[in-house]
Amino acid sequence: MPKIPIGQVVSDVVDWIDANLGWLLDAITTVLRFLLNGFQDLLMVLPPLAMILVLGVIIFFITRKDLRLSLLSIAGLLLIWNLQLWSHAMLTLALVLSSTIIALIIGIPLGILAANSDTFNAGIRVLLDFMQTMPAFVYLVPAVIFFSLGNVPGMIATVVFAMPPAIRLTNLGIRQIPVELIEVSDAFGATPRQKLIKVQLPVALPTIMAGVNQCIMLALSMVVIASMIGAGGLGYQVLVGIQRVNIAMGFEAGLAIVIIAIILDRITQNLIKTEKGREE
Repeated sequence: MPKIPIGQVVSDVVDWIDANLGWLLDAITTVLRFLLNGFQDLLMVLPPLAMILVLGVIIFFITRKDLRLSLLSIAGLLLIWNLQLWSHAMLTLALVLSSTIIALIIGIPLGILAANSDTFNAGIRVLLDFMQTMPAFVYLVPAVIFFSLGNVPGMIATVVFAMPPAIRLTNLGIRQIPVELIEVSDAFGATPRQKLIKVQLPVALPTIMAGVNQCIMLALSMVVIASMIGAGGLGYQVLVGIQRVNIAMGFEAGLAIVIIAIILDRITQNLIKTEKGREE
């Protein structure tokens, strides 16, 4: 039985894109590097102690004055600084934030389209199943081929890996809106845009925020994997610790990743609870 040349076809497509769309890949690389460097410069503009206090104040206000979470976040960040991992942690945070923003910019509109079109929803569900069952390491291959090594291909792989929950939960949140609300908005003559902005998105916001939370957590979990193609930050420190069998180095970097994950998770969970509280 002759072998179906799926791998060869994919390889030919990759070669064609690399040969004919190099200008587009260069433009994407430039934009993503600018975004990443912007976040990193912003996080490093102040000395560590001053930045920790600023972040504590920001967390205090965006979580509706949750003093305990703010103080715990400050304590966690102080521990990262004490471990001499501050610059690596800020690069990791910049990678996660920039990747999450891109994933949400692409994912939420796709979720809205899926919620309003059964045909599109059927098609994208297959793609999302494919994306979520594919081993994370596979995403590194095309990222390296198209964007070489470094932080930018790490961002690309992270965006693809973290995007599916944003699409699924935006779709789910809008589809779960009570039919009576849609009928009332139709009865008042709301346009599709007015219905989306004033009814669908506000009602579905807690579910969409759950998707944002999952997107952030997946982006952070991809940090160590992306370090295999040259992405820096705490993930690279973990990788070097493994390669050198340096348990202390690997554990401290891993602990810093856990601290950042807990802080980001608690902030987004707090925002989800706040939105639910407003609805009630």
